[in-house]
Amino acid sequence: MEILDHDIEKIKSSPSTNYFATQIIELGWKLDETKQMAQDPEMAEMAAEEIESLTNQINQFITQAMDIIKKEEVADKESPREIILEVRAGAGGDEASLFAKEIVEMYERYAETHGWSWSPVSLSLNDLGGYKEASYEIKGEDVYTFLQWETGVHRVQRIPATEKQGRIHTSTVSVAVMPLFKRTTIELNPGDLEFETSRSGGAGGQNVNKVETAVRVIHKPSGMDVRSTAHRTQLKNKEAALSILKSKLQAIKDEEDRAKQDGIRRNQIGTGDRSEKIRTYNFPQDRITDHRIKESWSNINGIMTGSLAKVVDTILEKQEELANDN
Repeated sequence: MEILDHDIEKIKSSPSTNYFATQIIELGWKLDETKQMAQDPEMAEMAAEEIESLTNQINQFITQAMDIIKKEEVADKESPREIILEVRAGAGGDEASLFAKEIVEMYERYAETHGWSWSPVSLSLNDLGGYKEASYEIKGEDVYTFLQWETGVHRVQRIPATEKQGRIHTSTVSVAVMPLFKRTTIELNPGDLEFETSRSGGAGGQNVNKVETAVRVIHKPSGMDVRSTAHRTQLKNKEAALSILKSKLQAIKDEEDRAKQDGIRRNQIGTGDRSEKIRTYNFPQDRITDHRIKESWSNINGIMTGSLAKVVDTILEKQEELANDN
């Protein structure tokens, strides 16, 4: 009897199947010893029975472990519990960067209401303290389900604090919500990767400022790059950047697969141009409008400071309509 042809390394690497991995390894050692015994003619018959028993036990553990992994993979694909939220300032210069920071704070408060964990991956600030771009990792139950429709261009119309003549400005911020899959079909070729290190900068103590802990990984075939500055060691930032890179490449692959089936190619993020908007935040009129579902809400300051749920909940009620449009 042969041992089932499954990815034992996958079982070993999954936290959910640690017990099974330990049992498989220990039984594997016993199986090797028994096979050595089987070379002795006097022990061959008894060893053969033991070999069959051990192989059966190993296969049972493998089957149980793979069932768990497959169920996790399905759950992870249907409703990932970890996402990367990317926010980038678009058209509008400093005002776009300031609004990008406010958008980030809006999502952070919303995450707090759900008890999701929130941690920065990479931040790039302008001179006024706004975010040119920012990436965060968010973990929690149904996090992707609730935030997946936030992807797109968010437009703000208001009088900036720096405006001297009281004119209303229009600026944009691009938001991308990407599942951070625990398992992907993407394999990275080391020869396709280029790494850069730098000081993380900003708050975080002497280590952050004096040691090159920040890591930027560049995927040469696609030109995609990911930077991680959140951790205090270069190794941890490297691991985080590679994980995010894999998820980004996986998202592109999944999108291409869908496009082949649908005959279309969607663009999640857009260029950041003022016309490519999913939502408008009109401060003078105290109104937020989602253009996809043609719904509006008042109390813009309340929504920005903790009441985003009423917007998200309405969108989720109409997500079937949104899915059909896409």
